Amino acid sequence: MNLLDKKVLLAPGPVPVPPQALLAMAKPVIHHRLPEFSAILNKIREDLKYLFQTTKDVLFFASSGTGAMEACVANLFKPKEKVIVVRGGKFGERWGELAETYGLNPIYIDVTWGEAVSLETVKKTLEENPDARGLLIQAHETSTGVKHPVAEIAALTRNTEVLLVVDAISALGVYPLPFDELGIDAMVAGSQKSLALPPGLSFVALSDKAWQRVEENNESPRYYFDFRKEKKALAKETTAFTPAVSLLYGLSEILNRIKEVGLPSLFAHYKRLSEACRAGVKALGLELFAKTPCEALTIIKVPEGVDGLKLMKLMREKYQVTMAGGQAKLKGKVVRIAHLGYQGPLDVIVALATFEMALTELGYKIPLGAGVAAAQKYFLETEEE
Repeated sequence: MNLLDKKVLLAPGPVPVPPQALLAMAKPVIHHRLPEFSAILNKIREDLKYLFQTTKDVLFFASSGTGAMEACVANLFKPKEKVIVVRGGKFGERWGELAETYGLNPIYIDVTWGEAVSLETVKKTLEENPDARGLLIQAHETSTGVKHPVAEIAALTRNTEVLLVVDAISALGVYPLPFDELGIDAMVAGSQKSLALPPGLSFVALSDKAWQRVEENNESPRYYFDFRKEKKALAKETTAFTPAVSLLYGLSEILNRIKEVGLPSLFAHYKRLSEACRAGVKALGLELFAKTPCEALTIIKVPEGVDGLKLMKLMREKYQVTMAGGQAKLKGKVVRIAHLGYQGPLDVIVALATFEMALTELGYKIPLGAGVAAAQKYFLETEEE
């Protein structure tokens, strides 16, 4: 990298980190067993409740979001117990892989990639499996851009023995997911998405029903990811193991900013970015992949005749703009533009301009500038809340 290289990160995690958080993380590290750290920890605990919209403590670990997903499987379910897994993308598959790894009995609801799970299918599967102990789902399937109907599914599981476990890694802070109000039992998040921090922190919120299951489960092995240990430690204003102190400095700064802005304004911000981007895509005559898209990212089908891998490489190497390509069966078939973290309207303009130039350079005919113009028009006609 030289002085003239300016890289732009528009992938759905990791995401750009604001300078205020970078400065906070540059502070000298303190020892995590001192009263000074407990004061920081207690402030974070209260602010996480605001973010998750819960009255209960939110646990956190020094791990990626997958670590928190694994922790839920290990703590909430015993070997051979039946769980329903919504499998409609790469991360739905991950729930299944974790369930199988821990010896559970997963019942799969396979969903066409790009589509949301049908509420009727979920209801039917629950009725056919009255002995199911959990339902594992993504709020937003990051690999396909699909938003699943979590609120409606929560209404089906709220007064049952089924634990609703939601991967909200790319959804928390992007659109409303009020944990207590919806009656979700476990919700997972990570630092590298809407929280605009580097990877390395994961979070889990738990309902009373879920905590009862944790306390009853003495059969599943866990050590570091033992929810009971973390709950006991938090009651003493500390953590069970060495925390990621510098990342927590950054988290504290970000949570302060979120509370200043307010969740409704944050949700409106991401919605505005995503709608402007999609207006640009449609103006180019291109097709969106997700039928029920989330505000976290826009996924575009690579046009017929265009090499998707070459397209991604050209944008990354020539224009220094990193978006994300497709995963697994979608490799080379889609482009994923994130609206997460430290991003604003001009990031959408950069994304569309880069995409247009790269397509044109690869010989695909589009009305050059039409996508950018449509996004500009959208931004001019709407106001940031």
